[in-house]
Amino acid sequence: MVSDNTDDFQKELIGLFVQEAHEWLQRIHDALDELQQWPAPERHAKLIHTMSAGVTSLGGSAATIDLPDVTQASFAALPFIEALQDPLKAGSAQDFLSLCKQLGQIHTALTQATGVSFDDEGSGAVAEIVDAGLSPEKFLKTLQELQNKQSSDTGSGRNVILSLIEQMEGQIQAGVQGIDPTTVQGYLARVSEAEESFLKAIDAQVPEIMKKMRLLKMAGSELSAHRVALEASLQDVAQLRAEAQQVNAGSAMMFFTGLHVLLTMVTQRRVLLAATRVESVTSRLHMMGDAIRLWVEHGRAQRAAIDQALQAD
Repeated sequence: MVSDNTDDFQKELIGLFVQEAHEWLQRIHDALDELQQWPAPERHAKLIHTMSAGVTSLGGSAATIDLPDVTQASFAALPFIEALQDPLKAGSAQDFLSLCKQLGQIHTALTQATGVSFDDEGSGAVAEIVDAGLSPEKFLKTLQELQNKQSSDTGSGRNVILSLIEQMEGQIQAGVQGIDPTTVQGYLARVSEAEESFLKAIDAQVPEIMKKMRLLKMAGSELSAHRVALEASLQDVAQLRAEAQQVNAGSAMMFFTGLHVLLTMVTQRRVLLAATRVESVTSRLHMMGDAIRLWVEHGRAQRAAIDQALQAD
């Protein structure tokens, strides 16, 4: 009798869990569908939170009623969601497909554990945007033509077009049949805003950092008197490094990381730089500023070409 009551109670718990799982999966898939349309950063963050909360809740609830396979499959989706966190970094086709595949693993685990089919849940992998007017296939071809026209050696490593090509390939592989051009334009506008902000910070802070770097040529008490100024430069360098990371300027991020380490060692009196080394570092800082300006300029030109292509389509 006790066993029968226990079985009935477990069935009731599973029934409630199934309802909850359906609700969370629907929210997760809706969020994934919208995420593939390049929403604004604030909305992007909310969608990521929705998906993370969904798989975490699924995993936690499954654990409470002893469904280990569902728990494991749910929590295993978190790294794939984290890979899509940055709204300014184009999610690759592989990023989206990996997440979709893991969601499929959750469906399978749920079906096997509960005996209820979850195969009919909506999926970002087969999303269909009915009202959007831009064909991903056509736009991909246009982008590929633009890419072929680009110089093979731009000198900056900037390639907005290639980034969008990867996104379009992801859209096509995910089954999206139409895209609103304004979503692409909105994405490009946000990238532009971030890059222009980065360039403004470079123009404002690099000359000041160079000026303080030259203080390292001084010796003895003079250098000690200027250590406070050098410590202030550490904050500026850290800020530039963070902004470089935000706009995915890899070379700049690596440079400012190295410069931050060097200045930290100097201010902590662990190293003393020779005048020639100071000049070398200062010169590289100046060249990095020029390289970033070129990087941003190439981004502007490529975004203009993409925008023109959107209007033509």
